[in-house]
Amino acid sequence: MSRKQRVIDFVEIEWGGYIERFNRLPGLDGMQRVRGQGYERFRDMLAHILSWWEDVMPAILALAEKREIERKKYDFDAFNAEAVAKYKDWDEAGFLAHFEKSRQKAAADFRSMNEAAFEDKRIWGRIHGIFIHHAREHLVALSKFLTLDTLEHEWKEYPAAFDASDRQEDFLKKQGAARFGDLLAHNFVWWDQGMIAVQGALKDPSFKYAGPGDTDTFNAGIVAKYKGTSEEELRALFEQKRLAMIELVHGLPESAFQNPTIEDWLAADVVEHFDEHAV
Repeated sequence: MSRKQRVIDFVEIEWGGYIERFNRLPGLDGMQRVRGQGYERFRDMLAHILSWWEDVMPAILALAEKREIERKKYDFDAFNAEAVAKYKDWDEAGFLAHFEKSRQKAAADFRSMNEAAFEDKRIWGRIHGIFIHHAREHLVALSKFLTLDTLEHEWKEYPAAFDASDRQEDFLKKQGAARFGDLLAHNFVWWDQGMIAVQGALKDPSFKYAGPGDTDTFNAGIVAKYKGTSEEELRALFEQKRLAMIELVHGLPESAFQNPTIEDWLAADVVEHFDEHAV
């Protein structure tokens, strides 16, 4: 899949269903998720997301047309506060209509852009930040689309991203890993736990899986188990497990993501775990 098609899919599928998925959540659960991200209302989070689209899209289009842009320095706290304040007094229907209109315009703008523009680092960095990474950062109700995208793109490129990094030693130190292979094993063994949870919930909707016990002990056990396994073998195992997770998720009906056990495990195991360990 091209980068162009990937981001169009994000705008149309992930962001297109974002509000509907949130509205399916039980009221209290939805508000707990929103407040956990530092917002009083779901609308305030939407205002934050929308304001970033509105601020960055003109620069993306200008760069795609080979025009010069103003280099901005952001005070992120101030920007985010202003975004919420900007739409605070809008009536609900008018705000949601504006959000939807802006989403549709972004999709149309991306369709109009040349494929080559998506390979420009300045353009792709902005697109990835506000349309792809932002969806993971503000995940409130997991979708099948976001789960698969993270497995098929972010996790696929994970070993190559590490190999290309000029700060490998600092990264491993920050992650508390002696070698990159240990980090790969950590991730794919947790995917195994996610598989247990998902498959259990598919057989019995009331199934609850608490996990493998004490997290620190479990993580230490992973390192010990694979201590004698070579980096090359661990990379092969990582890829094998990634493909198995993709197969599992492909086979899930959309309704499965409304099961709390399935949603919680895949959100934590696949999507949030990536950003915890991103290079």
